[in-house]
Amino acid sequence: MERAPAGQFCWVDLAATDASLALDFYTRLFGWGAVVQPANGGTFVRLTKGGKDLGSLYPLRRAALHAGVGSHWTPYVRVDDAEAASRQAVSLGASIAVEPFVVDGVARIALLVDPVGAAIGVWEELRE
Repeated sequence: MERAPAGQFCWVDLAATDASLALDFYTRLFGWGAVVQPANGGTFVRLTKGGKDLGSLYPLRRAALHAGVGSHWTPYVRVDDAEAASRQAVSLGASIAVEPFVVDGVARIALLVDPVGAAIGVWEELRE
């Protein structure tokens, strides 16, 4: 994945109720490639095009399904520090849906809900 500057969109996730169906649809519709990647004791699918990462696709967890959460896309904005960005978002009226955590070998991310109810992710590139 090319590094986006802080403050710009850099990634998108699809949490799908049927990950296989979604993967088939998007790979056929847009010609996206799919690379299975291990992370945090499970796997997700990196979506690619022309050798570049676009985002990822993963199945919704059972708890989300039971809570009535449907398939959805989440865009991510690159930040220098996911913890600091999350704290600042809260000070500006957002709530944290998912506290910052590391996706093994990928990034440190958090999911926020802005003051008008829209979900957005923050993405901190892992430092080597």
